[in-house]
Amino acid sequence: MSDHVLVVKVGGDHSLDREGLCRDLGRLVAEGRRVVLVHGGAADLDDLARRLGVRQRRLTTPGGTSSRYTDPATLEVLQYALLGEFKPELVSSLSREGVPAVGLSGMDCGLIRARRPKSHRVVVDGRTRVVRDDHSGRITLVDPALVLSLLGEGRVPVISPPALGEDHRPVNVDADRTAAAIAGALAAAGLPTRLVLLTAAPGLLADHTDESSLRSEVTLKPQGGVDEAAVGGMSVKLRAARSALLDGVDSAVIADGRVDSPVSAALVGQGTRVRVARPVGSHR
Repeated sequence: MSDHVLVVKVGGDHSLDREGLCRDLGRLVAEGRRVVLVHGGAADLDDLARRLGVRQRRLTTPGGTSSRYTDPATLEVLQYALLGEFKPELVSSLSREGVPAVGLSGMDCGLIRARRPKSHRVVVDGRTRVVRDDHSGRITLVDPALVLSLLGEGRVPVISPPALGEDHRPVNVDADRTAAAIAGALAAAGLPTRLVLLTAAPGLLADHTDESSLRSEVTLKPQGGVDEAAVGGMSVKLRAARSALLDGVDSAVIADGRVDSPVSAALVGQGTRVRVARPVGSHR
């Protein structure tokens, strides 16, 4: 049995088989595997925001990058959706499978630190403007002490945004990047680590409209763009996987979260394995 820690990320897309994931993790944990589960929840957030009448918007940078506009009302909805709905659902489902799950946010014990820019330059109706009330940011630090302690006790941490900002207030951070940062921190702490990013597709597709065009492997440059076939959130997943590999994670796979045993399937070769091209002379 592999001694790798499995860092698994699952999103909130309603097509993902959450119960199948929990059953799969139950089997893996029973076999002695150490697991950290990281979750987002965009669809749950959107559903709750709709019920509460909180308008959801996107911000687009001059460079074309799009992200959720996390204004104060959306930040509040995000915490209700992730910490009050999605996380308890996952912890409950894992418990039914005999998994000793512990629900956490990035704010707990300063697990994930993030920096929120004071302003963002965005494009609205073709014109550049400045937005100052977006409560999203970039991860600056992961302190793995709490996760290491829980893993040592045989527990399964279930982690989600928000992170803890420099002003000690919540900051929305991307869940794929969160999983990658946690995996990298565990690798830096000396634990052999594998990253599995589950999504509502078989993996990276050569043609995003054709699920039979799965690419079983992709090699990325250490810096710069990722792959022209990546559209939407897939580009973020590739960047997150690359970051984790550069931080010392042993492997990274983007795999289908809609199947019955998604993590086990990814571990035996399904999905897209991400590699990073190493400089000439590198032996890693």
